Amino acid sequence: MATEVDFQTVSTEGLESSPVADALAGLRANEARYFKNKYDHVFTVEPAAQAQDEIAHVARILKEERDIVIEAKPLEATRFTVDGIQWTYVFYDNGLSINVLYTLEESGKRAVGFKLSDGMEVPPELASRFKFARQKSKLAGTIRGSYFVIKGEY
Repeated sequence: MATEVDFQTVSTEGLESSPVADALAGLRANEARYFKNKYDHVFTVEPAAQAQDEIAHVARILKEERDIVIEAKPLEATRFTVDGIQWTYVFYDNGLSINVLYTLEESGKRAVGFKLSDGMEVPPELASRFKFARQKSKLAGTIRGSYFVIKGEY
């Protein structure tokens, strides 16, 4: 069952097993606020057990594009299409959030984004491959992010 993410009242519901649950909840709320403000889209998530297709989709792209396997346990995921862009998000117990932006038109943008919750270490599988830029968020504290462009068709 999908749960709407409230960015007015940040909740750790669904993320309690994460050692950085508060920061991860803030990161999730930050994404919800972005989609509400930019696209008037309500951001919802499902527990990992009910979102295996979304998790497998992200894992496949990471493996095929960059030979990356995420070791952390997925907690929640979502996939939706807004404004001609398919977005897939997976939130992991270590505080990592991965999103896949996939424009449905051939000539559009396609990328994988990584966001690290405030207080978490860079996962070993990403540390040597990416540099992370910092951004401030009222909801999530300091978010560190990086990305790569998708070359293949998914």
